[in-house]
Amino acid sequence: MTDPVIIAGGGANIASLQFALERLGQHAELSADPARIARATHVILPGVGAAADGMARLTAAGLDRLLPALRQPVLGICLGMQLLFEASDEGDVRCLGILPGRARRFAATVGPVPHMGWSRLWPLGPHPLLEGIGNDDWAYFVHSYALGPGPATIATGDYGGPFSAVVSCGNFHGTQFHPERSAATGARLLANFLGLSGWS
Repeated sequence: MTDPVIIAGGGANIASLQFALERLGQHAELSADPARIARATHVILPGVGAAADGMARLTAAGLDRLLPALRQPVLGICLGMQLLFEASDEGDVRCLGILPGRARRFAATVGPVPHMGWSRLWPLGPHPLLEGIGNDDWAYFVHSYALGPGPATIATGDYGGPFSAVVSCGNFHGTQFHPERSAATGARLLANFLGLSGWS
């Protein structure tokens, strides 16, 4: 039996994420309490807005220290994924430092910024988080900053060049796209995440 928790950090996508999980038959509590988060079987870190604000909220709740120490599956979504990395050019902010890399703003030459809308996913190989998701699947993105492909990248997107669309390293995972707004592709990824084994 899974007992997922969504970290309460603000953002308009929280209700949509809860509804997406409910469609999978899974209730997810919203909490910023470190003790409650530590007990969860799965932890989801959503995020919209600026990296500095997101880190400030995590730090104020003491979650900047808790999150890197978690051993259960953790999923960062959009800004939440970027906060798993070392830093972001958005406000030149230091992030959680769980994964190596720095989020950088798309160059204006690639097209409109933010990158907004449906884009194809390109899995780099088999992975439990990507089971049932292939090169014909699309996801919904809204972001101005992105991570280049790196050691943790398991699927890329393309916007003037490849960027990390899905990452995974140990028990930490992330999607640059919004699975709660990505129809069947997003539902499959969330179901795959909930199916990951618990404590590592």
